[in-house]
Amino acid sequence: MNTNCKEAGILLVEDNANDVEFTLRALEKHALANKVYVTKDGEEALEFIFATGRYAQRCTSPFPKVILLDLKLPKVNGLEVLKKMKADERTRIIPVVVVTSSREDSDLKESYKLGVNSYIMKPIEFDDFSNALSQVGLYWMVINKLPPQ
Repeated sequence: MNTNCKEAGILLVEDNANDVEFTLRALEKHALANKVYVTKDGEEALEFIFATGRYAQRCTSPFPKVILLDLKLPKVNGLEVLKKMKADERTRIIPVVVVTSSREDSDLKESYKLGVNSYIMKPIEFDDFSNALSQVGLYWMVINKLPPQ
């Protein structure tokens, strides 16, 4: 892994283009992140997180301050991404917030079992979604303190 850079931000793992747009607009509206990286499926997210494949030259230190993770993803689902992240000593400490439309209790339980830091169900209205993301962003990007890497 390349660890020579000093850039942190938010990793958004989301396959729905509308939800990506809403999330980026909400974060920009509340000026909570200087840099947001977007991956569109679980396979790409894992490549980004572990700096492999198409992201082999990506800087990995510091890691993203928070990962906003959808569960229903193509190729590799969000639960598998979470499982692989939390199983690896290098990435275990990265806060992960599940942001999903899933209303399934089994997804909620499994997410927490695997080590998710927070679980948010996507509101349908943009204002509700924006408000939820502003609260999440404020906490994880400004208030929360991560250990040094």
